[in-house]
Amino acid sequence: MGRPMTGAIQDGVTRPMTAVRAAGFTKGALRGSAFDPLGQSWGPAPPLEARSEDSPEEKIRQLEKKVNELVEESCIANSCGDLKLALEKAKDAGRKERVLVRQREQVTRPENINLDLTYSVLFNLASQYSANEMYAEALNTYQVIVKNKMFSNAGRLKVNMGNIYLKQRNYSKAIKFYRMALDQIPSVHKEMRIKIMQNIGVTFIKTGQYSDAISSFEHIMSMAPNLKAGFNLILSYFAIGDREKMKKSFQKLIAVPLEIDEDDKYISPSDDPHTNLVIEAIKNDHLRQMERERKTMAEKYIMTAAKLIAPVIETSFAVGYDWCVEVVKASQYVELANDLEINKAITYLRQKDFNQAVETLKMFEKKDSRVKSAAATNLSFLYYLENEFAQASSYADLAVNSDRYNPSALTNKGNTVFANGDYEKAAEFYKEALRNDCSCTEALYNIGLTYKKLNRLDEALDCFLKLHAILRNSAQVLYQIANVYELMEDPSQAMEWLMQLISVVPTDSRALSKLGGLYDSEGDKSQAFQYYYESYRYFPSNIEVIEWLGAYYIDTQFCEKAIQYFERASLIQPTQVKWQLMVASCFRRSGNYQKALDTYKDIHRKFPENVECLRFLVRLCTDIGLKEVQEYATKLKRLEKMKEIREQRIKSGRDSSGCPRGRRDGSAGSDSGQNCSAGGKGERLSAQLRALPGTDEPYESSSNKEPDASYVDPLGPQIERPKTAAKKRMDEDDFADEELGDDLLPE
Repeated sequence: MGRPMTGAIQDGVTRPMTAVRAAGFTKGALRGSAFDPLGQSWGPAPPLEARSEDSPEEKIRQLEKKVNELVEESCIANSCGDLKLALEKAKDAGRKERVLVRQREQVTRPENINLDLTYSVLFNLASQYSANEMYAEALNTYQVIVKNKMFSNAGRLKVNMGNIYLKQRNYSKAIKFYRMALDQIPSVHKEMRIKIMQNIGVTFIKTGQYSDAISSFEHIMSMAPNLKAGFNLILSYFAIGDREKMKKSFQKLIAVPLEIDEDDKYISPSDDPHTNLVIEAIKNDHLRQMERERKTMAEKYIMTAAKLIAPVIETSFAVGYDWCVEVVKASQYVELANDLEINKAITYLRQKDFNQAVETLKMFEKKDSRVKSAAATNLSFLYYLENEFAQASSYADLAVNSDRYNPSALTNKGNTVFANGDYEKAAEFYKEALRNDCSCTEALYNIGLTYKKLNRLDEALDCFLKLHAILRNSAQVLYQIANVYELMEDPSQAMEWLMQLISVVPTDSRALSKLGGLYDSEGDKSQAFQYYYESYRYFPSNIEVIEWLGAYYIDTQFCEKAIQYFERASLIQPTQVKWQLMVASCFRRSGNYQKALDTYKDIHRKFPENVECLRFLVRLCTDIGLKEVQEYATKLKRLEKMKEIREQRIKSGRDSSGCPRGRRDGSAGSDSGQNCSAGGKGERLSAQLRALPGTDEPYESSSNKEPDASYVDPLGPQIERPKTAAKKRMDEDDFADEELGDDLLPE
């Protein structure tokens, strides 16, 4: 029968399965049983043993994780500007870290404590204290880190302590800690040592120790020159007045390498689409933006240094500027030479040498378009200020043609058109300037003025409200908003905006008088008196304000108080007889007849041809019984006869010109030599004082008429001038003696 098969059953006995035991066959397997070498038929594996959360090691791990999360949240809150939340998170992390240290000491040996976590918690806490200006707490926390010998490289944190002392203006301690940090930083960390030395130099400048500052900056410029150190070195030499050293330092500043790529790198040399995609991707990436910022900063330092030293390094500022221009032309900043020339022209302007400024700017007419546009913009501005609108328009056209996207040039062109009365066209230029640069506040202000001229008040108000959102405390803008509301016949809004204006310029007499006029028009005499009186206090020479106050006191039957105002008016306008007549009238109304008589006599000596004065003299002398009455009566009769003859001669001319026949008969301020008022000013004065007693009223009686003390705009109808782009100007009828800022330099 042969050898039996492996695993066969013979006579009830299974043959041993020796060769396949490892595969899962056993000698106990019976015929017909399932093949299950992995033992899967035994069911699922038992669950893993649960980790005990109550174990000390697990608690320590969870607490450590929570501390790290708090530190991260504190840093994120600081980066978002929420300094208070950042400090709270840092304090919470510190508390939990101390609990963690105590628990770890109970479970493990002290050498197993996580020093890195302790260091990060303390350092973050000190940083948050400093950010919240809690300098004493920050210094204490830094001291804890520095004094712990277990923290490696903790000595460099003394730089932060020095920065805090610098903020506290404790310069001696700041220098001490900077030097201690410098001693603990190895020489291989060259960049860190240079930065600390720069801090030391800046601190020496703040203390006035310029020689020590020069030593620090000279060392930096010899080891690792940079823009800030070079600029500070120039400042130090400028402070001690060393001309030659200033020149050498300026040359060192010019020679500092920028370490940025040339602009040609970002111009595609071929039509390869892959290359074009790469260039397009890197043209405005973060690295390119950083390069632009570095170049802009370098140009700013060089321009500022040149403007600083040019007036002092040579016998005149012009020669100094020429030297700076030559040095810049020979450097990598050759394009700055033209900007320096324009600054030279601006300096001429500040010195009131307009001819030299114009000559300097005219040199740029044949330069490249950007510089030509900037120079033409400034020339247009100069001619506009001199009211030479034809020349201003010509140079504005040149500036616009050279650079159509120059908002200053478009604004100046709009100004010249505005001055010629073409408001619609001026508005188009201002709109184009705003399309090119939406932050051009001059164009926005001027277009508001233009809409006012066109009586498009809603659009003007919209422009000024937009400008108010940009320039929150601009007196001009606040006044214009109030003025537009007044034109829209909304006095409550006008008064509200004038109140805001007064909070910005509380001593502006015109704003106060304007507000008083609005209250007067609303019938609130007490509030009107308050603001008129404040206006008079700050500027006691405004005739309209003086007149209103005098009329107010007469209206309220306090003629004695009105006298001081009319006396001041007579000092301001000594040739106007009406003020002296008002003084005499106030004496007469208050019952002081002798003083009134003396005043009338004094007026008659100064103005012997005044009929009103003679009439009152005749009446007073008659009532008092003086002998001079006949003399004054004769003079009065002669003057009245001469006046009648004169009126007959000029009657036809006066009727054709529409001039009123004379002042209202009976006005205390009428003058025989002034039959026609020039414009509306004399009429306004007569209207305000028309209730005072006339010649046909007895001097002892009071008039039953109420004086019309309504406010009249002190400036009268005047032309509004738009702002120029080179200099922010206030329009002439609004705060004409103030300015928004200095000349704008071409960008």
